[in-house]
Amino acid sequence: MTKNFLVTGANGFVGKAVCSFLHNSGYVVQGSVRNRNRQEYWPVNEIADIDSNTDWSKLLTGKDYVIHCAARVHVMNDESSNSLNDYREVNTVGTMNLARQAMESGVKRFIFVSSIKVNGELTRLGKPFTSRDKRTPEDFYAQSKSEAEKQLLELAEQTGLEVVIIRPTLVYGPGVKANFASLINLVSKGLPLPFGCITKNKRSLVSVKNLVDLIITCIDHPNAVNQVFLVSDDNDVSTASMINQMSKALGKSNRIFPMPLWCYYLVGKIFGKQDIVKRLLGSLQVDISHTKETLNWMPPQTLEDGFRETAEAFLNNNKIIKEINK
Repeated sequence: MTKNFLVTGANGFVGKAVCSFLHNSGYVVQGSVRNRNRQEYWPVNEIADIDSNTDWSKLLTGKDYVIHCAARVHVMNDESSNSLNDYREVNTVGTMNLARQAMESGVKRFIFVSSIKVNGELTRLGKPFTSRDKRTPEDFYAQSKSEAEKQLLELAEQTGLEVVIIRPTLVYGPGVKANFASLINLVSKGLPLPFGCITKNKRSLVSVKNLVDLIITCIDHPNAVNQVFLVSDDNDVSTASMINQMSKALGKSNRIFPMPLWCYYLVGKIFGKQDIVKRLLGSLQVDISHTKETLNWMPPQTLEDGFRETAEAFLNNNKIIKEINK
């Protein structure tokens, strides 16, 4: 029997990768987006806003599964006068509105792409987050995701809707944006970078290919019902090691030099960027033992191969841009 999917946030980094896999695998997939920016190979419908008033009835008709990737994410220099309520309206209230309508429409399973930030921002070295840890969100985005998780599991217990919650670490891969893309761009220029002393921290990353593979695994797996899963490449790296991997993938010499750690703290204090410095120097590790054992799952892509694919896509994109600008 053909499986029918609704994927929200279908033109986002993760949502697009999920839709592409499902489409190429022969499943029936429909995406929802806030703004249609290109024509995809699968049907896409625009949803103006995800909130308590969104009517999902047409998009949910005949659907067996919902993969909810859409979210209000962190916005730098957010000037909203009521940020927590803004995040809640989309990430908590909007998610629950979709989940309730999905249940009423006969959807079998609801997969919620949450965030590792629900666990917290940093870990002590060698003390990774686990799926059993108490939720300790620190910002409005994480708090809204945490509240959605709690309410989804309560809805599952009350109604029988099957819920799966996935908390990714930093997701990277071909076409990645934001800080990861900025870092690749810096490394690609071959400039000396001051990360040589950042060797004692550990960061868990996850390639978009590994994340999508886990999402697909959770579609039908009987042990996934009403579970929380952490996901990573299962290969934690220091900041210096990450730069080394990027350099290798880009075919560049690793030109990092050691800048004393106190300099980072001083610069962060001067420019009011202490949080960025903490993330750069600190650790954020996850233990995915529960995910591997419960689902008999292993990340299919190594970190090295993930970095290589990401670098190749970056270099090809730059080549295309240069050709266009000739």
